[in-house]
Amino acid sequence: MAGNVHVLRPKGGDSEKITINLGYVDLGHIDLLVQDGFYANRTDFIRTAIRNQVERHSEAARQSMTRRSLDVGLRHYSRGDLEAVRASGRMLDIRVLGLASIAPDVTAELALATIASVTVLGALQASAAVKAALADRTG
Repeated sequence: MAGNVHVLRPKGGDSEKITINLGYVDLGHIDLLVQDGFYANRTDFIRTAIRNQVERHSEAARQSMTRRSLDVGLRHYSRGDLEAVRASGRMLDIRVLGLASIAPDVTAELALATIASVTVLGALQASAAVKAALADRTG
């Protein structure tokens, strides 16, 4: 029976929750559009509005990403990756637009020995100890 189970939607990891404050009139306009069937719910409206704005500024964003040498999307750093960096005597400058994740088994000491700087536009997933150790290298 277990072979017949299909995951329809992966849990977590693919989005970040944010909170915004809206004026009552703006919120009312959103609710009106939702009630009239233009959007499934408030979240659908807000996601659509954000995507439209990102698309509107896509050329400027592309140029900025190129200028800043940002990796786009998901970038994962495993313990093995960082141990190889340490063995080579190099240091990493992590620059990501999207999600940067550092494996849970990476120690604060290993992170400090291998990561020179962290710039993440989006979200950084790492243990609390690694985040604390890299706090002064995060910009």
